Amino acid sequence: MISQDSIQQILSRIDIVEIVGSFIKLKKRGANYLGLCPFHNEKTPSFTVSPAKEIYKCFGCGRSGNSISFLMEAEKYSYVESLRWLAAKYNVEIEESETSPEYKQQQQVSDSLYIINSFAQKFFSNELFNSEEGQDIALSYLKERGFREDIIKKFELGYNAETKDGFTKLALAEQYNLDYLQKTGLVNLRDGNAFDNYRGRIIFPIHNQSGKVLGFGARIIKKNDKAPKYINSPENEIYVKSKILYGSYFARQAIDKADECLLVEGYTDVVSLHQAGIENVVASGGTSLTPDQLRLIKKYTNNLTIIYDGDGAGIKAALRGLDLALEESLNVKLVLIPDNEDPDSYVNNLGTAAFIEFVNNNKKDFILFQLGIALKDVGNDNTKKAIVVNQIAETISKINKTEDFTKQQDYIKQCSEILKIEEIGLHALVNKFIREKIGKEEIRGSRDQRFTDVFSLDNKGLVDNEVTALFNKDEIHEQAMIRSLLEFGLKNWDESQKVADYIFKEIEENQLEELIDNKELIKILHTYKIWYNAGIEPTSKNFLYHEDLSMSTLVLSIMDFDYEISVNWKTRFEGHIPTREELFSEEVFSTLNYLKLRKIKRLMNENQGDLEKSTTTEDQMILVQTHQHLKEIEIELTKQLGTVIFR
Repeated sequence: MISQDSIQQILSRIDIVEIVGSFIKLKKRGANYLGLCPFHNEKTPSFTVSPAKEIYKCFGCGRSGNSISFLMEAEKYSYVESLRWLAAKYNVEIEESETSPEYKQQQQVSDSLYIINSFAQKFFSNELFNSEEGQDIALSYLKERGFREDIIKKFELGYNAETKDGFTKLALAEQYNLDYLQKTGLVNLRDGNAFDNYRGRIIFPIHNQSGKVLGFGARIIKKNDKAPKYINSPENEIYVKSKILYGSYFARQAIDKADECLLVEGYTDVVSLHQAGIENVVASGGTSLTPDQLRLIKKYTNNLTIIYDGDGAGIKAALRGLDLALEESLNVKLVLIPDNEDPDSYVNNLGTAAFIEFVNNNKKDFILFQLGIALKDVGNDNTKKAIVVNQIAETISKINKTEDFTKQQDYIKQCSEILKIEEIGLHALVNKFIREKIGKEEIRGSRDQRFTDVFSLDNKGLVDNEVTALFNKDEIHEQAMIRSLLEFGLKNWDESQKVADYIFKEIEENQLEELIDNKELIKILHTYKIWYNAGIEPTSKNFLYHEDLSMSTLVLSIMDFDYEISVNWKTRFEGHIPTREELFSEEVFSTLNYLKLRKIKRLMNENQGDLEKSTTTEDQMILVQTHQHLKEIEIELTKQLGTVIFR
């Protein structure tokens, strides 16, 4: 783990304009900076960066965040990876907090494997471009396949000569550890002799999300019936095949922008499509999709389009992993390339525009396609048809997230029409599979169980209390009060106290839950109070870069961009126009009073309810007096606010 001292050093050097500006062009506009949003296509800049508050916001697509969240969004880094990127940029030496010997050993092995892979990639690229064999055999082969040098260099493709141990000798001479060389799969050991594993092959480096080389895919060039067409790195501490999608490092921003991921089978399919300008594409390496790969796609988009060969093997490959994709709430479409073609050859034959048009015009809904394939073999056999009905019901049952309720209902309706069966019967069968799954996982009462209850045919109470409660909450003023504390808490309220002192005096600890509904906002207030009482002077920055991402995200969402007064406005109207900074006391006072008013209003409603239920004159008199007292407080607070409007 990165030590807190190192994190603080990194955060103290962050310049959000410099960081964001290294990805997009920014132009100064008043106190802020403006540029074209990197997260969606736009012609008019709406992406705003505030150096004072160290946040960004796109007023087009709504994305917002700080320097770290920008790296997490733009580069798809984890929080820790973002910190390491910033540390490297600002030359901060990272100290690791106390870790176990086992963790240190694993980290050491991982670092060593990355170093060896980086060395190997450079060696293979050099062999491809600068050796006679590489140029005559491998480079000429790639160019015959239509690959340009710029795309070859982009994907860092390489070549390993047919000599027995050219790479091995150099690696050992450079004092790389033989055990680690074997672990990467680059070197084999037989009868005590070490030799190259990827002889006479074109090398495809496989990168992780930050561009480091995890492993390699090696494709044979010459025909050899005894040798496999591809050899891939063996699994080790950094290369886990089920968690990798080839090309994801180069595709991540394009997928994010297009809001769609194209999935193909092979390495060359990815490279060819990128060369054609279709960059939102990754490859599964010909294996069945895994949950980790699907979650990797979901980091970028919810829309997955699978492009596979149209032969029997291609169809089977496409259908594998379908249920897993549905469980991840991905919207899955399927495009089958005509027989004897693959995405690589087809895009070269058609050209970019025609290929994109073909994909857009031939997307098939995955579930309906699966149903169509299954029905081809059924005919009039009712037994086989019953099996298909069960299979499709089980598939639809995988769509089990609350937010996908409508999607599931649409599939039930469409599939029942295609199968020519009663919709209510298919509905019941889908629910049966959902109940069985929940029973097996022993999670009755969870969110998925509530979803099942909504689907059940005899269910009458469709409204969840938690959902109902959402409509009764008004967080605008709660957030405004927290924002006032974060922005103005260290300002002087009067000669004897700061704004934070005033707020904590007005909101006593035992009143918090009465005044503020959102427990996450209470958590922010608690954290601020702890820091403040400990002698720390908290600002919004302390929270924006907090390790608790839920807290930093919430603070980010309630921070405002300052509105700037137009030059025309200033010239048209004389006199000074006060800013929020100058009116901070009014803002603090009004947000606190609103929360008090809301509390009084709730107490009055409770009191009114008690009055309606009371049966004795004595109780009624007490409740009437209570109402009058609360009304007096309400009138006084309303006068102070200068309004009589209640929500």
